[in-house]
Amino acid sequence: MKQTWRWFGPQDQVSLEAMLQAGVEGVVTALHHLPTGDVWSRNEISQRQRELATLPDGTPSNLAWDVVESLPVSEAIKKQKGEWRDHVANYITSLENLSSAGIHTICYNFMPILDWTRTDLNWRLSHGGTCMRFDFPTFAAFDIHILQRPGAVEDYDEAVVEKAAKIHAAMGEAERQTLTRNITSGLPGAAEHFSLSDVREHLAEYDSISADQLRRHYFDFLEQIVPAAEKLGMRMCCHPDDPPFDLLGLPRIMSTEADYQMAIDAVDSPANGITLCSGSLGARADNDLPGMMQRLGHRVHFLHLRNVQRETDDIKGSFYEAEHLGGGTDMVALLAAVLSQEQERRKLGRTDHSIPMRPDHGQDILDDLQRNSQPGYPAIGRLKGLAELRGIATALQHDSVGTN
Repeated sequence: MKQTWRWFGPQDQVSLEAMLQAGVEGVVTALHHLPTGDVWSRNEISQRQRELATLPDGTPSNLAWDVVESLPVSEAIKKQKGEWRDHVANYITSLENLSSAGIHTICYNFMPILDWTRTDLNWRLSHGGTCMRFDFPTFAAFDIHILQRPGAVEDYDEAVVEKAAKIHAAMGEAERQTLTRNITSGLPGAAEHFSLSDVREHLAEYDSISADQLRRHYFDFLEQIVPAAEKLGMRMCCHPDDPPFDLLGLPRIMSTEADYQMAIDAVDSPANGITLCSGSLGARADNDLPGMMQRLGHRVHFLHLRNVQRETDDIKGSFYEAEHLGGGTDMVALLAAVLSQEQERRKLGRTDHSIPMRPDHGQDILDDLQRNSQPGYPAIGRLKGLAELRGIATALQHDSVGTN
């Protein structure tokens, strides 16, 4: 595995020097400041590469931009409304410009309106650190009482509705504003941030779009994008829904192994692949992460390795970001499946035998608590996760393994 690190650009509170000291081998970044749907120009791409290549003191960093995360898909494309065809054309132009810069792995998602959704960005843990958390009754309180989505109460069972009412009644105005900001903040590091009225407007436009229709829109997108990507030698890899279940009455179409298999079958090309995020998929008890890697590993182009602790085995339930070895996913078994897939790729002579991975998210610990970094992306918490993952991989590949 190639060990990479997500970086949000020069404004990121975790510096290039910190990344080097963590021992990362490559960088995952994006042009977060550009509006979704615009072309990523060669000049903008080159500027980000230059920012990565040189440390503040002028010395070379020896770091390169390995993975794009994300080249976002516009709401117009997802809904097939407005300028969606122009946005698809712009997307292909951006792929061409990225390819000319030597960048060939592109992570994206097809989640309606919101990217990852959490109710708390700084939930206090027993050891004094903090993490991100999704509390289902609190989300219901937002949906029913703050957003006031028509028909929202019908999407929750009676016990959750009662809890949501109590949670909302106990909130002050500042708490309600914080919850709203946490849920509607949009993509990590992105230029767009949604207001409540923005969310309501988008929701109204999705009223007539079923899961089957959204999936058809996704396959239409793939049918136009994937041939261009394959010609350019690029690897497109779709990130799963986060959380991997319906929210706000919106359809979710990339939440299970079956969802990914349908997408692979719809446009069968090596350029049409998967970002296997063990945290997002692991928030559902019925997702078998090691098994998914074994069965779909030939199409896994990018790995997000993190863990979540589910607080219930219900499909829709609360969870929090656990330590990388402490949640519900068997990380040892998952990494064993990853290393097995890489070995198979070497036998086949595949040039992409080393799959880029990054230690996704992390708990805020030690100096992270004062750093005010991007939510979910602390320096020390991710370093701890990377060290644990690196240790597992090293042990699994040690010469003594399997000799006794």
